[in-house]
Amino acid sequence: MRASRPDLEPDPTLSRKEMETLQREIADAAVFEDRFEFDPETLSNPLEAAVSGREPPTVVGVDQSFLTNEAGEQDRALSAVVATRGGEVIERVHAVTPLESPYIPGLLSFREGRPILAALETLSVEPDLLLFDGSGRIHFRQAGIATHMGVVLDVPSVGVAKSLLCGTPRESIENLPAGACVPIEANSRVGVTDGTLLGYAVQTRQYDSPDRHINPLYVSPGHRVGPETAANAVLELASSYKLPEPVRLADAYADEAKRDLGC
Repeated sequence: MRASRPDLEPDPTLSRKEMETLQREIADAAVFEDRFEFDPETLSNPLEAAVSGREPPTVVGVDQSFLTNEAGEQDRALSAVVATRGGEVIERVHAVTPLESPYIPGLLSFREGRPILAALETLSVEPDLLLFDGSGRIHFRQAGIATHMGVVLDVPSVGVAKSLLCGTPRESIENLPAGACVPIEANSRVGVTDGTLLGYAVQTRQYDSPDRHINPLYVSPGHRVGPETAANAVLELASSYKLPEPVRLADAYADEAKRDLGC
């Protein structure tokens, strides 16, 4: 698959100020509402797809691992992509590319974006929905990696983060029951009006014990998906694990590919 907006691709040679300016441009180009053609009810349920007469959408999970040189320094990214349809894996691809930027909070896409685009370019199927291990609109400039990649590719995308980068939960997120969704609103750290709905804390799984608990995921729209649909999609795609299955499979595939390389 090719970039729809190559002019917005992450450029790790930019200055920090230029990167932040580009992120604001990406946020302006992003669509944080539902604009897709697939039926969300068929995301992981082939029976529902059969009843509706529509083929389940192709949902692609994206994750990364990193390779080190002889000095023990991370110098390459391994980007893993797993395409699923109706809960079944239909394609797996990965790419290994040089790391061109250090990790800087809030600028993750300039470190990982080019490697991800390299892997997605080798994918033969067309994604209906991309799920990223990272933020979407829950970001200081509303342009996390899911938003950046979604806009560049013009594909519906969702960010699934394990920690809250910014924003404020509308209520407590401690020990939420499975299936609960708590709105995350913009605060003064986000470049949008305070109180704007950015996404949700989504509790996909929870222990049945008062002494142990699982933290929620922080789910936000990347592009062409609204916050409610993003949260519902993650709940629908999570099976026996905390992460939605396409992202979990991409994470496992990244480890597998790394082992195959002897790393």
